[in-house]
Amino acid sequence: MSNIPETGRTQRVQIRLIVIQVLVFSLLLTLGGRLWYLQIRNGDEYTAEAAGNGVQQVVQPAVRGSILDARGVPLADNETRLVVSASRTELLKMKDDGVAVLTRLAEVLDMKPEEVRDKVRLCDSQTPQPCWNGSPYQPIPVTDEATTQQALQIRERAEDFPGITAEPTAVRRYAAPGRARTAQVLGYLSPVTDEELTKAQDSDSPYLRSDQVGRSGLERTYDQELRGKAGVTRYEVDNLGRVMGEAENDPAVPGSNVVTSIDARVQAVAEYELHQAMKTVRQETDKITGRKYEADSGAVVVMESKTGRIVSMASQPDYDPNAWVGGISGKEYAKLTGKNSNYPLLNRAIQGQAPAGSIFKVVSASAAVRAGYPFDGRYNCSSSYSLGSRSFANFESQGHGPITLGEALKYSCNTVFYRLGHQEWQRDGGIKPKKDAKDWFYRTARDFGLGDETGIDLPNEVKGRIPDREWKQDFWEANKDAWCKQGKKGGTYVQQIAYESCLEGNQLKAYDSINYAIGQGDVLVTPIQMATAYAAISNGGTLHAPTVGKAVISPDGKKVERIEPQVTGKLPIDAQTISDLDKGLRSVVEPGGTAAWRFGGWPQDKIPMRAKTGTAQVYGKQTTSWFATYTDDYTIVMTISQGGTGSGASGPAVRKIYDAIYGLDAEGNQDLERALLPQPQKALPKIQPDGSIPAPEIKPYNPDPAQPEGEEPEIEGLPVRPAGQPGLTGSPAGRQP
Repeated sequence: MSNIPETGRTQRVQIRLIVIQVLVFSLLLTLGGRLWYLQIRNGDEYTAEAAGNGVQQVVQPAVRGSILDARGVPLADNETRLVVSASRTELLKMKDDGVAVLTRLAEVLDMKPEEVRDKVRLCDSQTPQPCWNGSPYQPIPVTDEATTQQALQIRERAEDFPGITAEPTAVRRYAAPGRARTAQVLGYLSPVTDEELTKAQDSDSPYLRSDQVGRSGLERTYDQELRGKAGVTRYEVDNLGRVMGEAENDPAVPGSNVVTSIDARVQAVAEYELHQAMKTVRQETDKITGRKYEADSGAVVVMESKTGRIVSMASQPDYDPNAWVGGISGKEYAKLTGKNSNYPLLNRAIQGQAPAGSIFKVVSASAAVRAGYPFDGRYNCSSSYSLGSRSFANFESQGHGPITLGEALKYSCNTVFYRLGHQEWQRDGGIKPKKDAKDWFYRTARDFGLGDETGIDLPNEVKGRIPDREWKQDFWEANKDAWCKQGKKGGTYVQQIAYESCLEGNQLKAYDSINYAIGQGDVLVTPIQMATAYAAISNGGTLHAPTVGKAVISPDGKKVERIEPQVTGKLPIDAQTISDLDKGLRSVVEPGGTAAWRFGGWPQDKIPMRAKTGTAQVYGKQTTSWFATYTDDYTIVMTISQGGTGSGASGPAVRKIYDAIYGLDAEGNQDLERALLPQPQKALPKIQPDGSIPAPEIKPYNPDPAQPEGEEPEIEGLPVRPAGQPGLTGSPAGRQP
C-alpha cells in the first residue's frame, strides 16, 4: 500500500494534465499560425507557384495504315527512315540554349545552322515556317533523311550532342509499284491546322497537334481509319518546365489498312498508255488550227461494269506524292500549283469537265425513245442541218441518208440528233415553254446521273453541268451585268454572243437544244460520270456509286469491314432500249463504224466490245478527244483535252489497255498467262495470322522493247523516288514497324 497521501497524488495528475493541455494548445496555435502564414499572408505566392505546375503530354504518333491494291500490293505504306530529333527541354538547360549543339548538328547533317535552329523553334502568330507546332516537351524532328553514317556520328559522340537523338521511325511512302503512281487517287498528307484541331476536339476522333492529315484522295476519305490512335505519355512538370514525375501512358494503336479495288498492274498500263497517247498526238498537226495538238491534260477510268468498282484511274499531268513527305519545299510546291504547272494535283477523272461530244449520243438516243421516237425508225442523216441563217454540219459533212438510231450511233451522225433535239424543243413550246413541257433530252441526262456527283469515295468531285431551263435562268441572273457590259451588237463573235445573252440569255433557244443533242454547247461532264453511265448500259441498267475502297482491315487482321458497292438508281429506259443501245454501240467497232479501224482483229465472238467515239469542240481551243467503251467485264473511258478526235487520239491507248487486261496480241489471240485481269478480282488479299498481308511481285509495265527494263519512263511531273530511298527498309503491307 502506497505511503503517498491521496490528495498529493491527485495534485500531481492535475499538473500533468495541465502541462499536456498547454502543449496541445501550443501545437494548435503553431499549426494555426502556419496555416495563416501559408494561406493568408503568402497565399497568392503559393497559388501562383501551384498554378505553374501541371501535366504535359508527349505524343508518339501512331503508325499510319497502308493503302493496298486489290491483290495486297502497297500503294501507300510506311518505310523506316533515320529521323534526327532535338529535345528542346534539354537544350534550354544549357547556358547558350543549345546553340553550340545545334551548330555541331548542322555540320554533321550538311545543313545550315540557322536552318536547324529554325526547325526547333516554336510556332506562333509571329513566327514564319519552318517552325514546330507540336508539344515543346517532345523531341522535335530536324530531318527524316539522315544517312546511317550521320546517325552513327551522333550516337558515337553522344557527349557532343546532348538532347539529340537519331532513331529509326516510320515515315509515309508512296511506293509506285510497277511505276503505278496512282497520285491523285491516293492523295497526300500535311500537318493538322489549328482550325481542324478546334473543330475536332469534341468529336469521336480528335486530332493531336502532331497529327498528319489526309488532304486529298483516299488519304482524306479514309483518314480516320488510316490514322489510328497516337500514344500519349503524360509528365508532371513544374513552372520551370522541369519533369517531376510520370503521370500515365496511353499506348499507340496503329491505323487500319485500306484495301482498294485498284489493280496496280492495270494502273501502270493506264498511266503509261494515257501519257503515250498524249505524247504521240502532240506530234500531229490539227487540220483546223494548223498547229500541233497541245494535248495539255487527260484522264482515263477503268471500271468494273457490274459493280462500279474502280480498277484504274489515271490523270495527266501527273506528280510524285512523295514530294509531300516530310514537308514540301517552296520550290516543289510552286511546281505543283503555279500557273505554268497545269495543276497536276487535280484529279481530272472526277474534276475535269468538258463537253461530252458524241459519247453523249447514248443519252440523246434514250431521250428520243422516251419522247416517242422508235429506235428502229428512219431518220435522215443529211450532211448538214439548217436553222435560219445558221448551218450545223455533220462530221466531215458526210451524209448517210435515212438510218436508225443504232446506225446514227455507228456512224456518229450529228444531223439525226440535231433534228430530234430541235423537234423536241419545238414540241415543248420553244422560247415560250409549255407548262407541261417534258424536256425529255434534259430530264434523261439527269436520269443518267449527269449534272450531279456520282458519289465516288474520293473528295472534291465536281457535278458537271446539264444546261436545262432552270440552269439557264440561274446562269443569266449571275452573269447578266457582265454580259451587258461586254456585249456589242454586230461586234466580234464573243461580243455578239454577250450582247444576245444580255438581252435574253435566260431563254433556252433552238440552237441551244441542237448543240445540246450532240453533247456540245454548255454541256459539261466528267470521265467518271460517263464511265458510270456506260457501265450501266453494260450491266442492264443499274447505276452505281463508283468505289475505290474495297475493305478496311484492322492492324491485327482480325476485323475486316467490307465496302460494298452502292446502287444509286436505274437508267430511265426499258430493257429493250438498253439492248438496242448495246447493239448500236457494238456496231461502232465493226466494219463501217467510227472505231472499227482501232479494233481490227478484236475477238468479238469471245469478248464482245462496244464503243462510242467523241470529238468535242470548245471555243478558243482545239477539240477534246473522248472514247467510251465497255465489255461484259469492264468499262473504259478516256479523254484528252485538245487532243483531236476520239478514235484518233484516245482509241489506240484504250485498245492497248484492253489488250493488257485480257492478254491479247495485235491479231486478237489470247494468252491467259499474259492477261493481267481477265476477270474482275473478287476476293480480298490473304491475311497472315500476324495481320500482315503478303504482296505479290509486280514488274514495271514496259511495252516498248527498245526501252531498258530499269529505265524510268518520261512522264510529266516530279520523278518517282525509288521505293525505300532514302532510308532503311520498307515494312511489309499490314505489318507495322
